[in-house]
Amino acid sequence: QVQLVESGGGLVQAGGSLRLSCAASGRPVGNWYMGWFRQAPGKEREFVAGIRWRGGSTYYADSVKGRFTISRDVVKNTVYLQMNSLKAEGTGDYFCAADNSGTTYPMSYRYWGQGTQVTVSS
Repeated sequence: QVQLVESGGGLVQAGGSLRLSCAASGRPVGNWYMGWFRQAPGKEREFVAGIRWRGGSTYYADSVKGRFTISRDVVKNTVYLQMNSLKAEGTGDYFCAADNSGTTYPMSYRYWGQGTQVTVSS
């Protein structure tokens, strides 16, 4: 079992920045992938960014490339999502997920955090 706890959400003006954190505990994530997903009100959960724990390779949704950065701290077992130049459409609940698949499909991730809310005011 892997436990994931997100933090760092809040209210920010359009153009501003936030950094989300996801602390992992339980079984070692080893060669797994960690992903950030966003769910806007009334919409399906969508992929935002992912990182391979071993090596740290990253991948992003086109909508956030150049503005968001995913990173990890292997000592703290924590994944971060630095979000810059936030837009109103970035509003939603942000979830951290973990699995060994490395896909962008939410259904392929077994472990999820409880989510943290981000509101971007325009």
